[in-house]
Amino acid sequence: MTTSDQTSSPLDTEIGALKGGSAELSRYAGQAVLVVNVASKCGLTPQYTGLERLQERFGGQGFTVLGVPCNQFMGQEPGSADEIAEFCSATYGVTFPLTEKVDVNGENRHPLYDRLTGFADAEGHTGDIRWNFEKFLIGRDGQVAARFAPQTEPESAEVVSAIEAQLG
Repeated sequence: MTTSDQTSSPLDTEIGALKGGSAELSRYAGQAVLVVNVASKCGLTPQYTGLERLQERFGGQGFTVLGVPCNQFMGQEPGSADEIAEFCSATYGVTFPLTEKVDVNGENRHPLYDRLTGFADAEGHTGDIRWNFEKFLIGRDGQVAARFAPQTEPESAEVVSAIEAQLG
């Protein structure tokens, strides 16, 4: 990794919002952000409930969840932007921001995930995203502070304590 890679933040990356335009990640500078690749038709989709509860619990303290729809895992996010937005709102009451649907692995991997996947989780896994709902916590300093496996529940002690540590 070069020095510029270490000082730049994943939040410096350009990515579109689900409904068009820019998601303007730079507006989250100085906040803690939990970036999660999401899908509507996955066995882990009920994690939206826990993600929304994290948003409600910590949103006023300089924290946000950022959902990144991805259809690379068994086609479990096939919907259009409107369908994804409607599903998230109607089924889970999602209020946190969602980006455009992107690839998180492979030659078309979005640059945001280029910046995230080099960080190891507690088991030492780096590299490709393993499944829907893999989570990355970006700290207030703009750097990746933690990575959590897809099966790790959003409201687990591990995730909550990492968020609280970033919020001080």
